[in-house]
Amino acid sequence: MGTKQEVISRLFEICVHQNNYCFDNKLVKEVCHELGFGNPFDVTKVDNSSLLPENVKAADYFIVHLGSGLHQFVKGINYGYHKFEPIDEDEIYEWKYRQSLLNDFDTSESNILSVASNQRIIHDFLYNDIVASPKVYNARRTKTSFEYKVGETTVKCKNLQMEIDLTLEYQGVVTVVEGKNGFPKDFAVYQLFHPYKYYDILKREKSIAIDKITCCYILRKRNQEASILRLYNYTFDDINRIESIRLLKKSQYTLLKR
Repeated sequence: MGTKQEVISRLFEICVHQNNYCFDNKLVKEVCHELGFGNPFDVTKVDNSSLLPENVKAADYFIVHLGSGLHQFVKGINYGYHKFEPIDEDEIYEWKYRQSLLNDFDTSESNILSVASNQRIIHDFLYNDIVASPKVYNARRTKTSFEYKVGETTVKCKNLQMEIDLTLEYQGVVTVVEGKNGFPKDFAVYQLFHPYKYYDILKREKSIAIDKITCCYILRKRNQEASILRLYNYTFDDINRIESIRLLKKSQYTLLKR
């Protein structure tokens, strides 16, 4: 049985041989069939750089999505992935709470976001106000077209489908939120950049009165004693460059089980 990394490695070899770094879902399915990998829809979802095969990392390439079933290997892993900044001692908080029935019921991304919201952690982190009442827009999928730069490469997306885990709006500030289990060393920047770009397009083209757009990444790790949530708030200094990501603030919350 082949692995996801073996499929990506083979796709990259084909692209290098053909001197064409774009590929489609048809090729993905063919390689999956050849290697006996059963989930072709998951192949191009590489959430952190540790999931890239060695030949792709050695050549300094990663995968971007172009929409309409198309993908592309682009040079510049450090552009496509951003390392999570370390949490300083003065950014760690013990969060007192009464444990609810469903906090640890599952490990889904939606559960991570629910815990952060229900325990008012995201309110404290983003707004410094646990009684703030942002408008909440739950997980959704949408399609849009745009282009942007990755280093010297121009990426052109057409009818690109993106998944947005959660969107918050408070006093004109729109924040897109992504949640993941575990503490990986980095994350694929497109997870935040694509929704950020989408809302910027709505602001400019639809004249929506958005004052500011930011992004929030939430990580969770659990053990027998506690749940630990790490929250990172980012923005982009250049709406046309994925590598322009910049940290605004970060914190860690420890939810002790009682």
